[in-house]
Order: sequence, then structure tokens, then C-alpha cells
Amino acid sequence: MSAAAVSSVDLSSVIRAGDGLVWGQACAEPQTLVEALVAQRRALSGCRVFLGSSYSGLVLPEHADHLRLSSYCGTGTNRALAQAGVLELLPSPYSQLGALIRNGGIPCDVAMVQVSPPNARGEYSLGLAVEYLAPALAAARAVIAEVNDRIPWTHTQPLLRREDFDLLVESSRAPVYLEYGKPSDIEQRIARHAAALVPERATVECGIGALPNAILAELAGRNIRYHSGVVCDAVRLVQPKTVVGGLLIGTQALFDWARDNATLELLSSDITHGAATLAKIERFVAINSAVEVDLTGQVNGEIARDTYVGAVGGALDFVRAANQSPGGLSIIALPGSRVVQRLSGPVSVPRSEAGVFVTEHGVADLRGCTLAERERRMKKISGNS
Repeated sequence: MSAAAVSSVDLSSVIRAGDGLVWGQACAEPQTLVEALVAQRRALSGCRVFLGSSYSGLVLPEHADHLRLSSYCGTGTNRALAQAGVLELLPSPYSQLGALIRNGGIPCDVAMVQVSPPNARGEYSLGLAVEYLAPALAAARAVIAEVNDRIPWTHTQPLLRREDFDLLVESSRAPVYLEYGKPSDIEQRIARHAAALVPERATVECGIGALPNAILAELAGRNIRYHSGVVCDAVRLVQPKTVVGGLLIGTQALFDWARDNATLELLSSDITHGAATLAKIERFVAINSAVEVDLTGQVNGEIARDTYVGAVGGALDFVRAANQSPGGLSIIALPGSRVVQRLSGPVSVPRSEAGVFVTEHGVADLRGCTLAERERRMKKISGNS
């Protein structure tokens, strides 16, 4: 969008200085609205912005001169904000984000959303993401919508109508894409080890990243269902019977697959990550990666080389659910070089929740193991035994 077009969007007609702002993350980021916000930030000084994962690079460290920035993660271009010391981190599991928005722990006076054009019934879809936007929409004093004709109409809860918007801006621009590319040889070996552990008729969760995508792709042709926070590109290749998620992260091919797809439903994080929902799923297999794990099964998913690069995110929610699910399984997959004697960052998933760990060197099942036995098994898959 041109600078002139951005300046024509008067956000001050809805946003007040000091307001709490929440908007869609990753591919669902309303880029035109974010561009307008950073351009007009001086007039809106003191606004508290809650960022999700970001890959657009639209919010820069220098924008913290008038905006207070926070996030649950250091993913993508958030890393530069964290390294500059201008991003406050909230180390909360994903299942708590909705409650934090509702009780004001995450301030949300205004929600900014990217939506699809309306269908024949006048219903706007949230398109690429629902997750914590659902509680944000319910809590917000005002809602600003970017209606982007490049966004697919998908089955989201909620659907919105024109009267739900206090300000509407139209755009036609490609959403942010995230493509992981072809897995490396090590990732492919890890993926084959992990996929062999997934039982038939499982319900699979897949975390964000190249490695979980590679594992999911290995399940093509299997009889599975999908329930996750993230719906990634590999899902369209696997073609699960049902797909429940919070947001779509991937390429145009994924978004084309999602358009009007009746097998796909995008829901609030209160549902996708909620204990009550997850407790009902049998053979729930949680597949996640990590920055590093130690020899006892503790997982660091947040900090690498003193920089906040990840998140507590949904891993803890899904690992716990998989451990409680009849026939379920928690899989943490990562290169053997990331199996360490001691963690260099925080414990994102405690060793009390340790399930199965997979590297290119094999599989270590820590369930029911003593600390000494865990160490023996983890050393074998580290490549340093």
C-alpha cells in the first residue's frame, strides 16, 4: 500500500492514546493497519501492543519510541525486538491467553483483524486465524477490520458482519507467507523415526517449524485426524479426515486448499488448547520441537544463545494432553546436537511431562524411567554416547 493510502487511514478515529491493541499474527497480520499504526504512532503514543509471532518485519525497534510492545514469543522478526530490549515477554502457555485478555492481563481496547470479503450471507470470515482473536473481539471496545480480497473465506468461529466493525479498510495484498522448504537429511531421518511412532486413527498435533512439518508430511496416506494450534502446509498433503486449528501458517497453496474447505475449522485458542477439549481426544499425539533438551527430559523452547527466540506456546498444553490421552503420545523431535547436559535457558516443559524424544540417531522413551535410565537413553540419541 502506498504511503498516501496508509496516511488516509485515520486510526485516531477509533484508537485512543494509551489503548491496548491486539491483532492477528503471522500470516493473519493486517499489514495495512499495522503500517498505518506505526506511521501514526506519535498521535497514539503509549498504546500497548500485544504481538503474536511476526514475519512481516513491519514493527521495528525504533517504533518503541511511542508504542509499548509485548508478546508471548520471540519468533520470526520479533527476535530483533527482543534483542533490542524493547519487547516484553509473557511466558504463558497458549491456553491462558484468552483468560488473560478477558481479565485485562493482556489489555485489549481495540482488536485489529484481517478478514475475507463477505460471503453471500454477508458473513466475513477471519480467514487465516481465530485463536486468541476470538476472546480479543469479545473484550475489545472497538474492532478495526482490513478486508483483504486475497484472503480465503474459511470456516471460522466466529464469523463477523459489517456492523461488528467500527472501522473498515479495504486492501488487496498477498498475506505474509512462511515456507520451510525441503527438509535437510537430518530432519528427514528424524521425521521417519517420529512418524513410525504414530498409531493408526491418531489425532495429531503439530508444532511450528520445519521439523514438525517434515514429520507430518511422513504421515501422508495414514488414517489420522488433526487438532492443533497451527495448520501448516503439510496438512494439505496429508489430507486428514478432519482439521481443527487456530491459524493457518504457510503458502498460497495452503490458503487455496483452505478456501471454503468443509473439513477445516478454525477456532478460539480457548478450544484448541483448552484442557476440557483435549481431555476428550483419544490417541492424541503431540509432535513438537525444542531449542534444546537435557538428559533428564527437561525442555527449553524459549531461549537460544541468550536471545528469546521461541515461546512456552502451546507445547506444554499439548504435551500434557497427550500424556493423559488413552493411547496418546508426546513426541519432542530435534537434532541430536541439541541434547545437552544442562539447559542454557528456562524449563518450558518440565521433566515430569517427559514422553518420547526423537533425533536422527533414534528414539528415547522416557516414560516410567528413573533419572539414571533417562540419562542413558538420552545419551544414545545425542550421538555422543
